[in-house]
Amino acid sequence: MTHTTKEVLQRIPTWPDEDQEELAEVAREIESRRTGTYVLNEEEKKAIEAARRTGIAPDEAVSAFWKRHGIA
Repeated sequence: MTHTTKEVLQRIPTWPDEDQEELAEVAREIESRRTGTYVLNEEEKKAIEAARRTGIAPDEAVSAFWKRHGIA
């Protein structure tokens, strides 16, 4: 770990919660680029589940969309 990273990480507990959450999101995006895997957070999981319950798009259409974009 770099010296600069260590310094910033030591200060994070003093940041407001929303700034800490923003940093976590950025870190997750960086990690997903490096690993090729994006892990949904709880808010994203709830939003997807709520969208599924609306019935606007059938599961088959949603699956086809993800496949067209190389995600599924």
